Amino acid sequence: MLIANFVQKIIENTDYQEIDRVYLFNKVQALVGDGDVEEKDGNPLDQLVDLAVSRKKIPDDQTSREILADQLADLMTPAPSKVNDLFWNKYHDSAKTATDWFYQLCIDNNYVKKDAIAKNVVFSGDSSYGHPLEITINLSKPEKDPKAIAAAAKKRDDSYPKCDLCLENEGYLGTYGKNARSNLRIIRMNVGGEKWGMQYSPYAYFNEHCIFLDEIHEPMVINQQTLTNLLQIIKTFPHYMVGSNADLPIVGGSLLSHEHYQGGGHRFPMMNAVIKKELTFAQYPDVTGGIVDWPMSDLRLISKNPTSLIALGTEVINKWQKYSDESLHIVAEKDGVLHHTVTPIAHKDDDQYVLELVLRDNNTSEEYPLGLFHPHADKWHIKKENIGLIEVMGRAILPGRLKAEMAEVKKFLLDQPNEMAEIHRDWAEGLKQAHSGLNEGNVDDLLQQALLDVFDQVLADAGVFKNDDAGNAGWDRFLAEVK
Repeated sequence: MLIANFVQKIIENTDYQEIDRVYLFNKVQALVGDGDVEEKDGNPLDQLVDLAVSRKKIPDDQTSREILADQLADLMTPAPSKVNDLFWNKYHDSAKTATDWFYQLCIDNNYVKKDAIAKNVVFSGDSSYGHPLEITINLSKPEKDPKAIAAAAKKRDDSYPKCDLCLENEGYLGTYGKNARSNLRIIRMNVGGEKWGMQYSPYAYFNEHCIFLDEIHEPMVINQQTLTNLLQIIKTFPHYMVGSNADLPIVGGSLLSHEHYQGGGHRFPMMNAVIKKELTFAQYPDVTGGIVDWPMSDLRLISKNPTSLIALGTEVINKWQKYSDESLHIVAEKDGVLHHTVTPIAHKDDDQYVLELVLRDNNTSEEYPLGLFHPHADKWHIKKENIGLIEVMGRAILPGRLKAEMAEVKKFLLDQPNEMAEIHRDWAEGLKQAHSGLNEGNVDDLLQQALLDVFDQVLADAGVFKNDDAGNAGWDRFLAEVK
C-alpha cells in the first residue's frame, strides 16, 4: 500500500522506530488525506502528491505540489543536527566518504532532482583550442509558476528568507514566490574563521554540484579573503573543485547579494587546458604556472604552499582592478565605477594546489550595450546571458528553448517543412552552405558541433586578452605590472 510503504521508508531512513508507525501513518494522512491506496510503478512521492490533489488537500499547481513533495520527503530525512553528526563522523574516514553519503542522502530525499536533471541535453565536442567543450541545454529546472512570479514582484526587502541561498531556507515550507525547502539539509563548517554551510544544488549543472554559502546575508566580493576561503575549502574537500562567480554585474552570476561559491566533483575542460606560456615569479619561487591556452584570459598559479598562492593571487587581483590598456578597450574605472574583477577557481592536482584567475571586464559601449567582453549580438540567438563561473570553465548552460528550436533548425537543414525561429536564419543558412550532403545520419552531429563552435566563440568574446598577437602583447604588459 502506498502510505504504508512510505511509512516503512521513513522508519528505515531516520531515527523513528516501530512504535512510531501509527503516528507516522497519521502524519502522512494529514498531508494527503485519509485512506491508503495501492502503490503503482513510479515515484511514490509523485503518487502521494497526486493523491493529495485528487482529494483536494492541495491546489493542483506547481508550487503547491513542490511544497507537499518536500514536506513528505522531509519526514524520511534525518534532522539537520543528525545529518551533521553523521557527515563529520564519516569525514574521519575520508572527505569523499562523507560527501558520497551526503549526496546520496540528498538524492534519496528528492532534494537533488535526479529525474528532472536527467531530462537535460548534455554533450561535448571539439573546440578551436583542442580541448573538448561541454554543452548542457537546461530542461530540469521548471518554469516559474505564474503565481510565484506575481508574488516575487511584490517581495519586500525584509522578507524571510532574504534570498534563495540564506541558511534560513533549511526546513522552510515555501510559498508562492519562495522555494520549498522542507527537505533541505546544510552541512555546517568553518571557512576563513566564519560560519558557513555546504549544500547540494537541487537542479545540478554538473556532477555533485554543491554550494558553499556564508551564514550571513552579505554581498559577494572578490579579494584576498576569497582566495583564502577557496583554498581552505579545497584543503577540506581535496576531491572537489570550488570557484566563485565574479562580483560585478554582466560578468558575475545571477545572485550577487549573498556571498557563496560553487563546487563539486566535475573535472571541467579549462582544468585540463595546457599552459601556453610558462611564468615564474621572483618573489614567489615556490609558485609555478602561466597563461592558459584557453579562449578566456586565465592565469594559472600552482604551488604546494597555499599561503604563497593567496599572496600572489591577491597581488594579481589588486593589479587587475586598477589596470587599463585602452589599446585593447580595457578600462579599469569610469566615473568612479570599477569595472575589473576576476573569476577565481581552486582545485588540486595530486599534491599541488591550483588557483585559476580568469580576468573579467564589464565595460559596455554603444556598439556593445550588454558588454564589450560578453557574448556579441551575432551569438545571442544561442547565448545572451552572462558568462558565469561554470561557463568560464568550459561548460555552457544554454536555455531550454533551444531543444525545440534546434529541432526546427534540423528540419530546415534537411529541407523539410519547418517553423524555424527567424533569429536562427542567418546561422542556419551559413551551416547549410558550408556543409553539403546533410542527411538524417549526420545532421545531429553537425548541429551539436555547431553549438559547440558558437560557445567557443562566446568564450573568445568574453576574453579580455584575445588569442592573437595584440592579446599576447597585452598579457605581457599586464604581467610586467605583477612581476
